[in-house]
Amino acid sequence: MMKKEMIAMLLAGGQGSRLGVLTQKVAKPAVAFGGKYRIIDFPLSNCINSGIDTVGVLTQYQPLRLNTHIGIGIPWDLDRNEGGVTVLPPYEKSTNSEWYTGTANAIFQNLDYMQQYNPDYVLILSGDHIYKMDYEVMLNYHKANKADVTIACMPVPMEEASRFGIMVTDGSGRVTEFEEKPEKPSSNLASMGIYIFSWPVLKEALIALKDQSNCDFGKHILPYCKENGQRLFAYEYNGYWKDVGTLGSYWEANMELIDIIPEFNLYEEFWKIYTKGDIIPPQYIAEDAVTDQCIIGEGAEIYGEVYHSVIGPNVVIGKDTVVRDSIIMRNTVIGEDSVLDKAIVAENVTVGNHVTLGCGEEAENVLKPAVYAFGLATVGEQSVIPDNVKIGRNTAISGVTATEDYPGGILESGQIIKAKDGEQA
Repeated sequence: MMKKEMIAMLLAGGQGSRLGVLTQKVAKPAVAFGGKYRIIDFPLSNCINSGIDTVGVLTQYQPLRLNTHIGIGIPWDLDRNEGGVTVLPPYEKSTNSEWYTGTANAIFQNLDYMQQYNPDYVLILSGDHIYKMDYEVMLNYHKANKADVTIACMPVPMEEASRFGIMVTDGSGRVTEFEEKPEKPSSNLASMGIYIFSWPVLKEALIALKDQSNCDFGKHILPYCKENGQRLFAYEYNGYWKDVGTLGSYWEANMELIDIIPEFNLYEEFWKIYTKGDIIPPQYIAEDAVTDQCIIGEGAEIYGEVYHSVIGPNVVIGKDTVVRDSIIMRNTVIGEDSVLDKAIVAENVTVGNHVTLGCGEEAENVLKPAVYAFGLATVGEQSVIPDNVKIGRNTAISGVTATEDYPGGILESGQIIKAKDGEQA
């Protein structure tokens, strides 16, 4: 097997439970983003743009759509005889069969995959962040510092630092201590979950900690390396980076794309974001339809009014319907004379006629206040909403619902409907 200087291991097995009904039937990295992409397109595009042509994608939770999307890696030029992209699900061994139990445990279970390329360096990535980053620049920093481990970090506001793993560094960038989600952080350099390891260092640490339950990079591997006197450096990144781990941040990141001059430009020639392109017809916008400041995917049909929204491919928006500040994912059909305000509607949903989605005052969600917040109305995949109903804010709907699921034709703010065929909301 051909030797590779650096290979990437992309962790894409997460459920993303904070995205609620959006990730019931699909892994978080496969969730649609920006009208035509999926979240995993960003780290995969970063790899090929950075000259990395060997990527292992570790999957676990609901992998079907992710596997279908990646295929043999053609969109990212990763269909190679040597290297390319390989999907790595958990597998049965002769002694036992194990699920991946933590980020580092997942990597450990794929030692053989990495070993066959005999890399000098291994890049560890998460499959659920939106950003553009040249990993080659980070590798040069790693080499220049003769580092054993380099951790990509970015400055965050001090008041938010307690949500992250925090790196404390000396004047040269060397990490002197870690603070995992500290109450009183002593630095604002937050780990981005992107690491470059010199291969012998990573291998030794993974084997040493192989019996550690739920073995994780931030909690176990990095402290182990530091205790053993390895050289750990923080690589400061100051570009655009978004963890779209909550419905609020996911909605915000999509809305930011619509700005006249977006902070995060999807259309730069020199750093393209690649995705699996379906062959679908162009958009159709009816003569009396209105579109203002929106992204509209291919194959969409707009007969109503759309303002400041992201509309996915093959979406149909009926006559006299008004959509504002919303995300509508692919293959969804919205009936006539409906109003959607600050809604997130997943793929393959049917919304009836004369429906109001996102109305009234906000109220705290009764089941999951931390998930269904931000004033959003969220609808899970393959759901059906009948005609003539009103749905409030901080709500979630999952499954095929009928008129009788809406007492008095209303789902009040803060409520959840889980139809018989709907998954856990």
